[in-house]
Amino acid sequence: MTQIKDAVALVTGGNRGLGRAFVDQLLEKGASKVYATSRTAVEFNDERIVNIILDLNNSDSIATLAEQVPDVRIVVNNAGIIGKSVLESSNEDVRSIFETNVLGPIQVMQSLAPVLEKNGGGVFINVGSALSWVPSGVYGATKAALWSVSNALREELKVQNIQVTSLHVGYMDTDMVKEVDAPKSNPQQVAATTLEDAENGKSEVLFDDAAKYAKSLASGQVDELHF
Repeated sequence: MTQIKDAVALVTGGNRGLGRAFVDQLLEKGASKVYATSRTAVEFNDERIVNIILDLNNSDSIATLAEQVPDVRIVVNNAGIIGKSVLESSNEDVRSIFETNVLGPIQVMQSLAPVLEKNGGGVFINVGSALSWVPSGVYGATKAALWSVSNALREELKVQNIQVTSLHVGYMDTDMVKEVDAPKSNPQQVAATTLEDAENGKSEVLFDDAAKYAKSLASGQVDELHF
């Protein structure tokens, strides 16, 4: 288990939405520094937050990350983009969404696992979704893939004293789903609970009823995989 107090953390997509909530809650819980990545420069007006330009669709951008965060122990793979249905998406769109939501986090973990190990171990927190287990276009497919990748890496990274925690949640009150008329969780509460559970060694966080119900469907018939 990795303690947050006095630790150094990194949050991808840390400039808004759930990512910014993770930045806020990490500092609230005593992290000494948080690297917050974004595609373009962002001014945070807090000396404890270090902005790093990172494009998850660019392998070269990710490859240099380890050199910029040599003291990190907590990594939140939060950055992601939504998409359309599979049939409505171009090959370019599908590739971009998978690169951002799946291949990018994989490369981040490959790049930073040696850093976490050198620093005595740590934790990767991967932001999944209730849609990891319910069909929902390209986005749902990427979250299902990230869940599977998280499970695989959890086993691989145990020997390096690195924990992998997956977060799964339904709608949150963020810009990503601002047009959706449905109950939404508070991102600050989602981040706070996830960090607390990760600090206590939990491998998976099912934050709300939507996530719990969606996962329960995964053990049933495939024709029943829908809300």
